[in-house]
Amino acid sequence: IMNTHARSAFQHSFPLTATAAALLAVFGSAMAAEAENVSHPSKPESTISLGAGYVDRDGARFGQYTGTHKSGAYGLLDADIVMRNDATGTWLRFSGRNLGLDNRELRFEHNRQGDWGYYLDFSQTPRYEPFTVNTAVSGIGTANLRIPAVSTAGAPMQLKTEREAIGLGFTKWVMGGFDVQVRFRNEEKDGARLFARGNPGGVGLFEFAPEPINSTTRQLEVTLGYTGEKLQLSGGYYGTTYDNKNTALRFTGGNAGLSTFTPIGLPPDNQSHQLHLAGGYNFTSTTRGNFKVAYGRATQNDAFILPAAAGVGRTDLGGQINTTLVQMGITARPLPKLSLLANVRYEDRDDKTPIARYFTGATATSTFNGENEPRSIRSTSGKLEASYQLPMSFRLTGGIDYDEKKRSASPVRVVSQRDRTDETSYRVELRRSMSDTVTGALAYVHSDRGGSPFSTTVLNNGAAGSNLIAPIHLADRRRDKVRLSVNWDPTEQLGLQFMADEARDDYSARQALGLGPQKGRAQNYSLDVSYAFSDAWQGTAWASYNNNRMDQTTAENAAAGQIWAAALRNRGDAFGLGVRGKPMSRLEIGADLSYSDISDEYQQRAITGTARTSLPDVSTKQTSLKVFGKYAIDKHSGVRVDYIYDQFRTNDWTWTNFTYTDGTRLFQDPNQKVHFIGVTYTYRWQ
Repeated sequence: IMNTHARSAFQHSFPLTATAAALLAVFGSAMAAEAENVSHPSKPESTISLGAGYVDRDGARFGQYTGTHKSGAYGLLDADIVMRNDATGTWLRFSGRNLGLDNRELRFEHNRQGDWGYYLDFSQTPRYEPFTVNTAVSGIGTANLRIPAVSTAGAPMQLKTEREAIGLGFTKWVMGGFDVQVRFRNEEKDGARLFARGNPGGVGLFEFAPEPINSTTRQLEVTLGYTGEKLQLSGGYYGTTYDNKNTALRFTGGNAGLSTFTPIGLPPDNQSHQLHLAGGYNFTSTTRGNFKVAYGRATQNDAFILPAAAGVGRTDLGGQINTTLVQMGITARPLPKLSLLANVRYEDRDDKTPIARYFTGATATSTFNGENEPRSIRSTSGKLEASYQLPMSFRLTGGIDYDEKKRSASPVRVVSQRDRTDETSYRVELRRSMSDTVTGALAYVHSDRGGSPFSTTVLNNGAAGSNLIAPIHLADRRRDKVRLSVNWDPTEQLGLQFMADEARDDYSARQALGLGPQKGRAQNYSLDVSYAFSDAWQGTAWASYNNNRMDQTTAENAAAGQIWAAALRNRGDAFGLGVRGKPMSRLEIGADLSYSDISDEYQQRAITGTARTSLPDVSTKQTSLKVFGKYAIDKHSGVRVDYIYDQFRTNDWTWTNFTYTDGTRLFQDPNQKVHFIGVTYTYRWQ
């Protein structure tokens, strides 16, 4: 079982997650942190925390989702007010988090346990674009953009989006084991995000055209539940609607070569509805069954932004996808040492969107015919597993997994297709408690994916096409995976967890040229250590390493012999240290240091034809140091001081001084260093 430190090892493999974790450590409720070492009082406890923080310099990545990306002072305010009526057994609670920042949350709850309850909440989530934008494009944030006719150096501006969500819910328990729950959420999203219009072929024109964001998403869920001694059921309705206030993006000015790219359609309105029923039944004390059935329909019939072209005969897409889901499973322990598990899952995603010809520019030798392509997928999967307790504290587990997917496809297409893929996996695990302090497990999984013959790619006139590549998600593949895990607690003070897994993939080429994916490899290692130096001091350490590779062969023109190979690699290293201590009865201190380094490599070489130059590697490094101190003034109040050092470094050349045709430039500081210090005063009462 992955403990807190193991989860940290996984999370800190990604630099943005490390930043988010650092922010949560600072801007989360200081009162909640102080309450960790306080015994739960007999009466409900209320807290309020008030303070201020200071960021010494701009850091686009540091405050991307909190609004603390600019240097300056910020307010820190949290509250948790709880009241209980002992006579009626009702609770009243108001909580607020990050009320001085842009990612604030508010929640009001009123309930009587086992009888009824309702809540109302509000949340606000910003996202500030981490790239600096210098542009002369005007009208940003609206559906009407003005593009300069010639390349023009613009002024800096900040792109951002913001979500504001209001939620409410009600729960009522009734006699006979029944309960009713109603949940509603309304989310408004506004702002602008990166987008462009362009013609990548030949001319290579790209103009900066940020997408305006002004949409509403609503979710409604009504659930009826039943809990009996043997039978448990839960069923109801779940629906969503998406309403985009902007239907199209329109342009004035700009390069004449892009004059036909106006208007450009924006995400259309859509909706979905689902009825569902799930449950479980205890046949005996050792045998339980479960099931789930659901039927959903998603539709998109927003009107086209322009009148229907001649020959199309439609004014909207008429998009419709019907999804049917059926799942059944059973777990049993027929013998004290034997456990069994079996389940099967069926999902039919039936795309009923009408087919029409929307583009008339296809020629006889085109790899498209101008029609939209509905994509239906029917999936069937199953699992069988048995686990048996052997002598000498060994436990042997074996299982078989099966997954089949059937797809619909148009015969006129660019990329090769197969109607069906199926994959069977065999796995075995041996686990042993080697002593009261050591538990280890070794697992092996072999998977084999195949399917129906690849359908012949044809041109618009019915002639055979030239694309012979098997897409990675459809290609035949054999995968072997080994995993080792060890938990060791040699003393009450020391605990260690180690995990290592390695997987290798082999792909079968389906033609003499050997185009497509060739082989892959994945390696993941993690180590977690915790140690209690004394009752007052504890330390933790963790480290992780992952290495993922993929080799593939492709071609610009196989007939002309332009074939080349790419060896892709993603590697990540991360480690962390933490310490907590109480040098005095009223003083608690702690520190956490984390570091991650993620790199992507793009090695290319020519097999035949023109030589290939490998693309430069991309590396991103994140360092974060968090230090805090808490001092209890008395039993009702205390002071907390937090310090964070955060550094983000990258050599990402893909966005280095990127310049659009209109002169817009995107840039990010490759070395961002931020120091934050915050002081909060906490008061609690009952």
